[in-house]
Amino acid sequence: MIASRQEKWVGNSLLVLLMAVTIIPFLTLFVTALHPAGTYPSGLEWPEEPHWENFAAAFQSAKMGKLLLSSALIVLGVVPVALLIATLAGFALGHLRPPGHRWIFLTFLLGLTLPFQGVIVPLYYQMREFGLLNTRWAIILPLIGLYMPFAVMWMRAHFVNMPTDLSEAARMDGANTWSLFTKIHLPLSMPALSSLAILLFLWTWNQFLLAVVLVDDSTKRTMAGALGAFQGQYGTDIPLLCAGSILILTPTLIVFLVFQRQFVSALLQGAIKG
Repeated sequence: MIASRQEKWVGNSLLVLLMAVTIIPFLTLFVTALHPAGTYPSGLEWPEEPHWENFAAAFQSAKMGKLLLSSALIVLGVVPVALLIATLAGFALGHLRPPGHRWIFLTFLLGLTLPFQGVIVPLYYQMREFGLLNTRWAIILPLIGLYMPFAVMWMRAHFVNMPTDLSEAARMDGANTWSLFTKIHLPLSMPALSSLAILLFLWTWNQFLLAVVLVDDSTKRTMAGALGAFQGQYGTDIPLLCAGSILILTPTLIVFLVFQRQFVSALLQGAIKG
């Protein structure tokens, strides 16, 4: 299919516009972070003398070392468990299809409409009853449950498109359900699993609301959640606040840039299967 010159021009223009909309906010944060601490920069203006020490000051003031460890522990507590449960549930709903699987599927579908903000108050009282407030478990356990609707739907969409000939051939060779899952379907689901893992990592690392409401100690929050305490302490120091925001965003940007090819490849494979 050959695109006309006008279509190419329109497509390139839209791409440039989307790039500008995406890059300009980060560029504004970066330029503002280089201004002298305590000042109020006006507009997108490069400072006469960049103050790179703002990043070191923000790193020390926000206790970024402890926040990196806390965020890593929360990610390790959420992502592997969520992947395991979602993969097992997606295989059951998408391939095994037990009695009542349509109603179970509908329940997960309704769960996609449940916003985090709508359950934050019940979660607070539930975590308080369990004695988990101000601990990382208060973030890990709710996130696993809140991610389940999307994660199960994601994995179900993969397994429902798997050819049944593979399972029938494996059954004829004497494979049971567990062997069918671990030796055939699980290796073939690596693209879907990897892309889901990237999404869950990004969402967990950037989780703000649950961390702020359920955990008072900023060193036990995610890095994004700790930004609330950092903002309260340095709310009038705009350059230092921007420097802290960039430091918090950097790990997620690195992960996405490193794994973007795998993520896009998984999405394209899913599109072709569908």
